[in-house]
Amino acid sequence: MAGAIITGVLALWSIQGFSQTKAFDSKSSEQIKPFKIHIPQPQLNDLRHRINETRWPDKETVTDGSQGIKLANLQELVRYWGTDYDWRKAEAKLNALPQYVTNIEGVDIHFIWVRSKSPNALPLIMTHGWPGSILEFVKTIGPLTDPAAYGGKAEDSFDVVIPSIPGFGFSGKPTETGWDPDHIARVWAILMKRLGYTRYVAQGGDFGAPISQSLARQKPAGLLGIHLNLPAVVPPDVATALAAGGSAPAGLSDQEHAVFDALSTNLKKGNLAYLSLMSARPQAVGYGLTDSPVGLVGWMLQHPGFAKWNYASDAERDPGKDEVLDDFTLYWLTNTATSAARLYWENMGRGVTSSAAQKTTEITLPVAITVFPEDVYKAPESWARRAYPNLTYFHEVDKGGHFAAWEQPQLFVEEMRAAFKSLR
Repeated sequence: MAGAIITGVLALWSIQGFSQTKAFDSKSSEQIKPFKIHIPQPQLNDLRHRINETRWPDKETVTDGSQGIKLANLQELVRYWGTDYDWRKAEAKLNALPQYVTNIEGVDIHFIWVRSKSPNALPLIMTHGWPGSILEFVKTIGPLTDPAAYGGKAEDSFDVVIPSIPGFGFSGKPTETGWDPDHIARVWAILMKRLGYTRYVAQGGDFGAPISQSLARQKPAGLLGIHLNLPAVVPPDVATALAAGGSAPAGLSDQEHAVFDALSTNLKKGNLAYLSLMSARPQAVGYGLTDSPVGLVGWMLQHPGFAKWNYASDAERDPGKDEVLDDFTLYWLTNTATSAARLYWENMGRGVTSSAAQKTTEITLPVAITVFPEDVYKAPESWARRAYPNLTYFHEVDKGGHFAAWEQPQLFVEEMRAAFKSLR
């Protein structure tokens, strides 16, 4: 890359509040550059000013959350955000980890890359979803890369790669269409090859699941298998009945019928309405989310994965309000509300839980699944075995929800060890 181009790019990153150190190879178009975050203080001052100048809507006319997050609950969280919350702690947490950026197919890919001291560590690429981020996985990095230090065994070590999806966080924003899960999966394969890995595994939940499934379907050299915590197991007949708002297909077991009822209820109550809106009009949704930090948070908290969290506590399952605000503040500071929402538009018409839409029967690599009880639905093993011809691991755990690594990091780590043990 010519010096003038590098200078211009670094100037742009400086304006946005990101910085990089010296590149490994300044002559290579495939260079991997160390990356540090430093958001300029004026941007943080502007955020606090916008929060404290919020024009609030009137109170909801119901006693539950059927019209959206309740006004009093959001005001309590936002009051803390505009007074006591400290982004610098999140920034320091991320900067304590080795971060990098590399350009693939014209888009900068930001990623955390932590290598184990163990020479036999298994490389693992983990993909977040929406409205999550790389922050979902931070608490799992230590136990995954250095299990002996956390009471585990050295032979369970992983090298960990955690990229920000294009359009999310500190990755670049695609300026053309076509960046769907299949495209992102191809980029992930290029990334792992660029990092020098000839064998590795992949993990994903939420939108990380269809990306990981696409990766497995493409079967790039070196990929050994995948783990999912939001598997696409909904059979075609069930998906059709749900879309039509009809009754459950005949012949379902009690467990399968319960899952059908749960999914049907979510649809009828509008709990997945955010998905439809962002799939249809991400730009329209993004205008409000980009201009109002409170609008951004009020929208993101509608994701059913947050439904049972207690934003004011640090209970065992709850990430707590600071970690929740770290994630939402990351979206605000990187101005990625709209670019992230476009992933839903790119995936429009291909549901993330439908086995037919995700072409799961074309995946011949080993697939491991962990079902967390408070996810948006509990995948039945019977459906999972129909969906994935090479299902090698299926386990229902007793706690945790949609953002499994975030909510239950230790349990998530244990599942990674068990799921990939046979592939080492």
